[in-house]
Amino acid sequence: MNQLGKQLRQLCLGSFADNYAAMAEACEKNSQSHIEYLQSLVTHEIEYRHHRRIDRLLKQAKLPRTKNLKSFDAKRIAGLSLSKIKQLASGDFIDRCENILIFGNPGTGKTHLSIALAQEWCLQGRRIFYITAAKLIQDLLKAKEELKLHALIKKLDRFEVLIIDDISYTACSRDETDVLFQLLSERYEMRSILITSNLPFAKWDCIFKDTMTTTAAVDRLVHHSSILELNAESYRMKNAKQKQEKGGEN
Repeated sequence: MNQLGKQLRQLCLGSFADNYAAMAEACEKNSQSHIEYLQSLVTHEIEYRHHRRIDRLLKQAKLPRTKNLKSFDAKRIAGLSLSKIKQLASGDFIDRCENILIFGNPGTGKTHLSIALAQEWCLQGRRIFYITAAKLIQDLLKAKEELKLHALIKKLDRFEVLIIDDISYTACSRDETDVLFQLLSERYEMRSILITSNLPFAKWDCIFKDTMTTTAAVDRLVHHSSILELNAESYRMKNAKQKQEKGGEN
């Protein structure tokens, strides 16, 4: 590597170092000025850094698989507003520290929609973190036992949106309820939360165990929130039926 290349890397200008020679040759052939050459290098560096940041944000989000809004069939869900989904995808609610609550039967696309929205927000440069409710509670409880609960909650606070998937599948003990409630309280009006659940609020007492804690948790989540209801037949069940019907025709 020549001296200029080394100096550019010392300045953390990786794209400059990789492309300055080839772009200089191209600019010379096109009779471009030194200013135009520098502009080309700067533009390339900005795009390079942007793509690296997006890749880093997607990796940090820990999304379990790749989903997008184009592959989410919203038309099959009666009453689901496409304009509302687009509005939420813009990420404006994040600046207001509002929440999103997605309800529906198993297989209706709650996880798909939450991951697709998360991907949109990451592409906008937002810091997102996805975790299942079961894993989150395990992590919170372990942190409490190790006297590191505050540190973990502070770590999660770095993320603008915390996605808690399948909260209804979790049967909580009193200790588990306490740490989950503490997390929800800490993020209230400070950071956004997206929660998916197949249980309506009326049945959340089986999660938080007592009426007072359930009411307090629901109150914090519902205040400043958008609620999406995915009332439709299970997508997986529908596919299974279609395959079975096709098999019967052969």
